[in-house]
Amino acid sequence: MKLSKDQIASLNKDAAGGQKSAYEFLSEALETSGHDVGDLTRQIADFQIAIPSWALGAGGTRFGRFSMPGEPRNLEEKLADVGLLHALTGAAGAISLHIPWDTPEDYKAVREQAEEAGLVFDAMNSNTFQDQKGAGETYKFGSLSNSSEASRQQAVEHNLEVIRIGENLGSKSLTVWLADGANFPGQRNFQRALDRTADSLEKIYAALPEDWKLFIEYKPYEPNFYSTVIQDWGTSFMLANHCGPKAYTLVDLGHHLPNTNIEQIVATLMYKGKLGGFHFNDSKYGDDDLTVGSIKPYALFLIFNELVYGIRNNPDNPYPAWMIDASHNTKDPLEDLIQSLEAIREAYAKALLVDQKALESAQMEHDVVRCQEILQDAYRTDVRPLLRQARLLTGAAIDPIGAYRKLDVRRHLTDQRGRETVATGL
Repeated sequence: MKLSKDQIASLNKDAAGGQKSAYEFLSEALETSGHDVGDLTRQIADFQIAIPSWALGAGGTRFGRFSMPGEPRNLEEKLADVGLLHALTGAAGAISLHIPWDTPEDYKAVREQAEEAGLVFDAMNSNTFQDQKGAGETYKFGSLSNSSEASRQQAVEHNLEVIRIGENLGSKSLTVWLADGANFPGQRNFQRALDRTADSLEKIYAALPEDWKLFIEYKPYEPNFYSTVIQDWGTSFMLANHCGPKAYTLVDLGHHLPNTNIEQIVATLMYKGKLGGFHFNDSKYGDDDLTVGSIKPYALFLIFNELVYGIRNNPDNPYPAWMIDASHNTKDPLEDLIQSLEAIREAYAKALLVDQKALESAQMEHDVVRCQEILQDAYRTDVRPLLRQARLLTGAAIDPIGAYRKLDVRRHLTDQRGRETVATGL
């Protein structure tokens, strides 16, 4: 299923009047405060977030998975779904592939399909957290950190293959997340496991093309619950430094213990020029993989405040790679992703409104109340008219969820693919 500009423009007609008045009202207030509304709108319109190939189907838990009718059955259908998201939102201009779940069979056809939909290929993701059919070695007791040299070598070779696949697609980065760890005290030697991981990552790093980056992800627990080899940002940062200047830490919002100050981690990594990428989701307890902004929207805004500041003030840090990393257990995956894209852009827009000069002045004067007021003034601003205007600039839908439902997209996908389809991957 493809959506034409004419279809979306027709749906936009009904909402255009209300959007015009809301945008003009907000513009007047923002311009009075010294903001360039046209520039703000363009920055929002340019902000693109990658969709992971595994997120187009229903998610699951250790206890079960409930499929969604019309799930994409292969990579081509996943690309089509991301194309639908991008057409509706103007914000999903990239796709991030997980290998081997979504290994292309025809590179030329896949590249052409992506280009036609206005998509580029973001970071490639390797999978050494589960055994693949026909694999000679097992990852039951780890991959890059395994005491078995054969298992480690298999994991390294898999990552090198993922790089080769990415080169054929035009990707420029590799994300490595390890499930390696232990469930019981004494099961592993912490130092030897870390040393083996560093050695394996060094081999992968050596194979990176000159213009590629390596993103090293971390997670405090799960699937192992006693220890994880790369359990926090400090360990990831240390390993990135060990590998070299093309290696960076990747921050996943769900990969932190409760109440962790993620915005401070972001600020520290950008200060050191080592924040490579960001995975968006939300959580109540742990790595819940919930819709972005559904639980902690103010925390998301505070994180974006540090991201915006870092982009402006840390030239040694590359522009981060942005990706949604969520699981859709009860919602239509496409609707859930639309909501996440909206929440991310909303937090970004609000962060752009923070008066950084006034905030710095208040900080220097130790005016704690004023500092809070400056941040919350930006946070309390209803920026949705800016987001809608940004979508209009790119020919996307003023109301993406409304358009998705009026066009009956899920029914069309179900008619094409069937009710019993199951997406590859999760």
